[in-house]
Amino acid sequence: MIERARNFLWHNARTLEQRWFEHAFDGGSAQAVVRAVLAYRNDDGGYGYGLEPDHRGPTSQPLHALRALQLFGEAEAPEQAESVLTWLNATCPDGSVPFGLSTSQGHPMAPWITADDQGGLLITSQIAAALHALGVDDPWLDRATDYCWHHVDQLAQTHPYELRGAAMFLDEVPDRARAELVAEKLGHLKPSTEGYAEGEGLEPHQYAQKPTSLARAWFSDEELEKDLDALERGQQEDGGWNFNFPAFTPITHFEWRSIATVDALLTLRRYGRIS
Repeated sequence: MIERARNFLWHNARTLEQRWFEHAFDGGSAQAVVRAVLAYRNDDGGYGYGLEPDHRGPTSQPLHALRALQLFGEAEAPEQAESVLTWLNATCPDGSVPFGLSTSQGHPMAPWITADDQGGLLITSQIAAALHALGVDDPWLDRATDYCWHHVDQLAQTHPYELRGAAMFLDEVPDRARAELVAEKLGHLKPSTEGYAEGEGLEPHQYAQKPTSLARAWFSDEELEKDLDALERGQQEDGGWNFNFPAFTPITHFEWRSIATVDALLTLRRYGRIS
């Protein structure tokens, strides 16, 4: 399985995902991952240039900052969060992060990205989770954490991606007792997929991204094992995995497939399906 995925990535992936795979499975250096991410950094400390495939163009955007932080987590490079925090303090000083900033208007982006400068739980929760996972201590993160707690506590109607963001936040936030109580409540929510493409949605392993995830309790053993079986069978003939949302422009097809491939392998390894 890993060999077939390796062949797919050498054929189709960006240098970034190739370096990520090498570090995760072939003993490649963490610093090589960091260098690949830094190629997307702007002078303002943020990230652009399609680091997150659905938001093209050069301007620093929240989706790119999130992806950078997540990859720094994979590389165990918490020091790299400093420039992102500088950018977040300048652009989102109240601790609430928009899906997209109006500075990206005029550049290509997926039609589901709203570049309206309006903060929300969707991205704030994931950025806060990534910073907590890196062990960061910063006043901006304190504000973002307070924002997430306020909105997660009140969450009554949601969609799959927002619920996943909340689950990611609860997995990493330091107040574990509070996180467990809120996770139990969120497990009863039924996220709406209204407006989604046919077949688009999230599977159990995408909420419970590791066996210790609080969202693991949302699913029975049978449900999770069935989901992991399907993930394992999802490897395509060319060695890569697919993703279940539209590719808004052709170049993103293989960019997202490469990300999905490494994500699938890491998930299967975390759950003991591969070594």
